[in-house]
Amino acid sequence: MNSKIWLSSPHMGGNELKYINEAFAENWVAPLGPNVNGFEEDLENFLGEDTKVAVLSAGTAALHLALIECGVGYGDEVICQSMTFSASANPIAYCGATPVFVDSEPETWNMCPAGLRQAIGDRIKKGKKPKAIIIVHLYGMPAKMDGIIAIAKEFDIEVIEDAAEALGSTYKGQPCGTFGRFGVLSFNGNKIITTSGGGALVCHTQEDKDKIVFLSTQARDNAPHYQHSHIGYNYRMSNIVAGIGRGQMEVLNSRVEARRSMHDFYVNIFKDIDGVTVFSEPSEDFYSNHWLSAITVNPQITGKTREELRMAFLEDNIESRPLWKPMHLQPIFENAPFYGGGVSEKLFNDGLCLPSGSNLTEDERLRIAKVINDFFGK
Repeated sequence: MNSKIWLSSPHMGGNELKYINEAFAENWVAPLGPNVNGFEEDLENFLGEDTKVAVLSAGTAALHLALIECGVGYGDEVICQSMTFSASANPIAYCGATPVFVDSEPETWNMCPAGLRQAIGDRIKKGKKPKAIIIVHLYGMPAKMDGIIAIAKEFDIEVIEDAAEALGSTYKGQPCGTFGRFGVLSFNGNKIITTSGGGALVCHTQEDKDKIVFLSTQARDNAPHYQHSHIGYNYRMSNIVAGIGRGQMEVLNSRVEARRSMHDFYVNIFKDIDGVTVFSEPSEDFYSNHWLSAITVNPQITGKTREELRMAFLEDNIESRPLWKPMHLQPIFENAPFYGGGVSEKLFNDGLCLPSGSNLTEDERLRIAKVINDFFGK
């Protein structure tokens, strides 16, 4: 059998061990240390916009703490993009709140501003003004932030950006993750850079960062003994893991270039195949890191389905994956309110994520191209 081609595998830069070895040599194996501070500074310098970054154990942890800082609690409602991974919605439940899902618009596959406005208006009529809005930059594609931020300001609702997939993406030149009160990053093993596991919360004030760090380190009060006046969490990133992140930051720009090159590779392959659309930026306002390249397959035109293409890849030991199943269709959230039409459902039915790793070789690209061309008879 041919060797496995993964959808998005970790890609080390080479200097990660330098930072890890320094931590061991200096006995900074405890949770905090120079790598944590250095990684946060690297991220702040990369994002700009006067950001303050707290590195944490996971992007999910970052989102949970963002919701807590936005005052979300039992009985509240939080608007969330339906077309996303479950980690965008689960922390709402952690807080005892209810997610209110909003459909996508077809250009960016992200939260539809018109659907957002409809959802807020209807929830207010029902006596439940939402406490926060979670938008997602899906597969690295920036959402239509102008419209979303304007609506949020009109109704005075905090915005949390789930930019877990969008480090290196920008909207009108501004980095994703810096538009809302908080931004969430992920360094999971399949992300554009990885710390094996981990995440970060992007803040805009030192006060917010200090509170996040306090809550993420068990909320210990300033006392010589262990005293606690708040519920705390064990969510801080370790110094060893942060060392991996520092090494990865050195190659972030090249990783973005490599992912965008894979997107261009697919655009070229599919340019003469009718009925297949490669997910691309709708205008120059949007700059995607193309963390994952994705397509939609119109079976009425191609005579074939995305599932048949996925199986053709699988026969050659190549990993591909359907798009995220919308949250409002998930069994765990089937009773949650939903606003929109059928955009996200159609994307799920027709969409496929393709191998997108920054470490794919030329031989692997040729294998991918052969499966596609053979499948569509090219």
